[in-house]
Amino acid sequence: MKSVSSAPGKVILFGEHFIVYGGKAVLCSINKRITVYSELTKDVKIEISSDLGSISIPVNKDIKSVYSVFRPIVFLAQKILRQFKSDSGVRITITSEIPAGIGLGSSSACCVAAASSILGLFSNPSKQEILDLAIDAERTIFKNTSGADSHVCTYGGIMEYSKNGIKKLDLKPSFKLVIANSKLTHTTAEVVAKVRRFKEKETDTFSVLCENESTLIEEALDSLKKDDVISLGQKMLVNQTHLQKIGVSNETLDSMLDLVKDASYGAKITGAGDGGCIIALVDNKNMDKALNILRSKYECFAANIDTVGVDNER
Repeated sequence: MKSVSSAPGKVILFGEHFIVYGGKAVLCSINKRITVYSELTKDVKIEISSDLGSISIPVNKDIKSVYSVFRPIVFLAQKILRQFKSDSGVRITITSEIPAGIGLGSSSACCVAAASSILGLFSNPSKQEILDLAIDAERTIFKNTSGADSHVCTYGGIMEYSKNGIKKLDLKPSFKLVIANSKLTHTTAEVVAKVRRFKEKETDTFSVLCENESTLIEEALDSLKKDDVISLGQKMLVNQTHLQKIGVSNETLDSMLDLVKDASYGAKITGAGDGGCIIALVDNKNMDKALNILRSKYECFAANIDTVGVDNER
């Protein structure tokens, strides 16, 4: 028996960094997915094959000694095999439409898809069961994960996230996104620390920015509910100025945004910044123009908002 599940990647539309200091963020899943194929084996091993490499280890190997790239998936396999008192091994194959390490939720999507796929060998799990396991798996490498990425990868659609919880918004927007990869490497922890230093040095300025971002997000949520792409794009441009002021943009990202400004309704960085990706808000009228402009210099693709979330294809 083989169990096949997939989960979408995600972008942050609004609120990155400010969420750390009590604000809100708006996330959405995109129709680029990670797919995980699982099957039980007589050989009592956990075998994983992916674009990032392959491993074959005993089922009972100490999780702390597993290479971090594979640790969440090994954790899931071990926990689920124990849960169902299975004496089998498991073979896991991972394929991805989402580049790793550029802020599009590839690790969360992988955890969600793997939890669903491996659980699917034994049961018909609920999305909540899948989510709980995926967050536990993420914590093997990101101890303080908020679970926001896993949540949007599990349930799909557009979500409002704050420290008070996560709420899925009942929206079916008409807009699309063009996502371009700067190819600049960055470390989220280092960028977060950079913002913290800015906050400590420029306390009053940062406080005003937090207030402005909070107001902006409420306005953006209203634009989303109205499916007003022009207004939403303008809000994205304002959000980008906030991110520039706290120092998480850079010359390359700014030049990418400048390149696409006249071919989209608005654009901004998504995620930690100092690298990773930008997103440009488009619809069918200007999507090809935005793609062609960005493709002249950068790796990019168009994406729709995913409304499915995790999907088991048994």
